[in-house]
Amino acid sequence: TLMRSSAASDVYKRQVFTLTGDDIPDEMKIQIMTVSGKVVREIIQTEIGPLRIGTNVTEYAWDGTDEYGDKLANGVYLYKVIARHSGAKYEKMLTAGDKAFKEDWGKLVILR
Repeated sequence: TLMRSSAASDVYKRQVFTLTGDDIPDEMKIQIMTVSGKVVREIIQTEIGPLRIGTNVTEYAWDGTDEYGDKLANGVYLYKVIARHSGAKYEKMLTAGDKAFKEDWGKLVILR
């Protein structure tokens, strides 16, 4: 089970999350996209770092750039954590932090 750690997740910082259960996801990534649905950055598992059962802190802190290293424009973006094990979607445990998400989507704003 994947459990988010806070309601005000900041994708510019290292992410903290908890994995429970017996199996570690085979695949984990964070998709960042425009409100129109265009994926501008995918943070993949090798960037996130090694996973373990228990509390995890990612090795990666996103710098606000797209797939090509260009800074994203000011504005609202959406993000989603995708985790799979043996091809199946990894279950999520609901917490108080989930009030900040709608159907697994979080919102972030870039203002420079």
